[in-house]
Amino acid sequence: MTIGKLIFKIIDNIENVICRTLLASFVILLFIQIISRQVFDHSLSWSEELSTYMFVWFVYFGASYATKLAAHNRVTFQFKFFPPIVAVVSEAIADLIWVCFNGYFVFLSHDFVFNKMNLFWKSQTLGVPMKYVYMILPIAFALMTIRILQVNYYKLIKGIDIRDPESLEVEKLIESSSSTKTTALRQEHTHG
Repeated sequence: MTIGKLIFKIIDNIENVICRTLLASFVILLFIQIISRQVFDHSLSWSEELSTYMFVWFVYFGASYATKLAAHNRVTFQFKFFPPIVAVVSEAIADLIWVCFNGYFVFLSHDFVFNKMNLFWKSQTLGVPMKYVYMILPIAFALMTIRILQVNYYKLIKGIDIRDPESLEVEKLIESSSSTKTTALRQEHTHG
């Protein structure tokens, strides 16, 4: 694999890489904290605060990663009763509203972090300016917006259906279950 392809792969999966790193880091940090308390009877005060901030960042990057997989919860059952084009157009409109919301939230959070936040607000034990902790808000919502547009580009322009692997698995189970019932009913009708 060339360096260019590796860099593109990392950028394309940036949320995945960051989520894995954050998850491993804060779990190790919490484990060290538990060992420190139980075995050495000493508490690392900074570790709880740092692991909390890492967890918050993990959640926001995880939301962006879920957006890339089109794995966010949506109510789509009603679309089964309409022509497929209605489902596609309705989901596109919902995603457009989501993009507008995210764009507005990026604007508000950027304004809060860089203009309204007091520079002297620092975390309790680490002493880190809270601006760096809150910076996840504009970053995550901007990434989510990019991922929404990416998923819709693949779906609407390229014709590639990107959906959460779990929802695809559920659909396969439902289809196999209904085909099994249909086959059983046909056999009953034929033999009856």
